[in-house]
Amino acid sequence: MKLIHTGDLHIGKTMSDFSLIPDQRFILDQLLAAAREEKADAFVIAGDVYDRAVPPGEAVQLLDSFLTSLLEEGIPVLLISGNHDSPERLGFGEEILQKQGLYIAGSFRTPLKKVTLQDAFGPVNFFLFPFVRPAVAGARTADEAVGAVLEEEGKEGRIDPGERNVLISHFFVTFQDKEPELSDAETTIHVGGIDNVDAGHFAPFDYVALGHIHKPQKIGPDNVWYAGAPLAYSFSECAHVKSINVVELGDKGKVTVDQRPLLPLHALRKAEGTLEELLKKGGEEGSRAEDYIQAILTNEEELVDPIGTLRSVYPNICQIILAKREKEARQTVKERHAIRRESTAELFADFYGLVRGSEMDEARKKVTEETVKKVEQE
Repeated sequence: MKLIHTGDLHIGKTMSDFSLIPDQRFILDQLLAAAREEKADAFVIAGDVYDRAVPPGEAVQLLDSFLTSLLEEGIPVLLISGNHDSPERLGFGEEILQKQGLYIAGSFRTPLKKVTLQDAFGPVNFFLFPFVRPAVAGARTADEAVGAVLEEEGKEGRIDPGERNVLISHFFVTFQDKEPELSDAETTIHVGGIDNVDAGHFAPFDYVALGHIHKPQKIGPDNVWYAGAPLAYSFSECAHVKSINVVELGDKGKVTVDQRPLLPLHALRKAEGTLEELLKKGGEEGSRAEDYIQAILTNEEELVDPIGTLRSVYPNICQIILAKREKEARQTVKERHAIRRESTAELFADFYGLVRGSEMDEARKKVTEETVKKVEQE
C-alpha cells in the first residue's frame, strides 16, 4: 500500500496581509498530481488543515475542491484536526462523508476512529488521533493523555500486532529528550514539558504520520515522521526543502519512506543590503522579484517609507528589518544598564536612540531633563 503523508496545510493563512490562497492552490495541485503519479492508495492529512478555527469562505472552497478531486481519483483520504482547526467544524458530516472515502476525525474521542483498508498483503489499520488538550482527555500532560489512550487501544485488542497499523496524529513529539527542529511559524508553547509526547508510545505502529511541526523530519525511531508543511509560512523556514512523504507498506514490518520535493509559486527569502543596492538588485531579478521578501537594510541613515520604495521592485515584500536597530535590540535591558544605574532622563535618551537610530542632541536632552524634573516635582 502506498500512502501520501502531508499536514499543516494552514489553508486561509495570510502573509503580511497577502492572501496565500493562490500559493496554496498551486501547491495543492502538486499534491494532487503526486497522488496520481504515485498511484497512491490513500492520502493522509495530519492536522492543521485550516489556519484558524473559523476559516474564510475561499479557504473552505479550496479544500472542498482539493478533496473532491482526490476522491474522484478513487483515493481515500484520512484527515484529522490540529490545534489550529475547530474540531467540530472540521468534523461536520464525517459519518456521511466516510461513505465517499473521506475519513475525518475532528473531535477527540475514545476509542479512536479506526479505518481499515485492504491491499495484496491484507488489512492496513489506520488510527486517527486528532489534537486534544490534556485536560480534555482527563490527563495532566499530553504525554500522559496519549500514553493512556494508546495503552487502552492495545488492551481492548484494537491494535493487532500481526497486522499493519498506522497512526495519524498531531502532537509535539520528542524522543529521549531530543526535540524536533522548530520554526517561528509554530505557536507551540512548552511549559515544563506538558506538551511533549514521547515517541516510545508509538512502538505498536508500523508508521506514524505526524503533523504540527513545519520542517520535514524523522523523530526517534524510523517509523515516526513529520511530513512538514508543504509551504514555508515564516522566514525562519527559508532554508527548508518542502516535501511530502511517499510511504510504501509492504508485508508486515516492511516500510519505506521517500520524500518528494515541492515547488512553491513564490519562494520566501531574505535580501540584505542598502536600500539602493536592493532597488538595483530587484530590478534585475525578473520573476524572482515577486517572491515574498524579508528585506534587511544596512543603511545607517534614517529612511523614509523604505517598504513603499522597495515595493516598486519587490511587489510582495513582507517585512523590513533595519540591521542597525536589530543589533541594538538584541541587547537586553539588563546588559544595557549593568554598568550604572541611569536616571529617568538617561533611560529616555537610550530609548530615543534605540527607536530613532541616532543619539539625542543636546537641545532634546535639555527638554527631556526639564520635563522629567517637572513631572517628578509634581
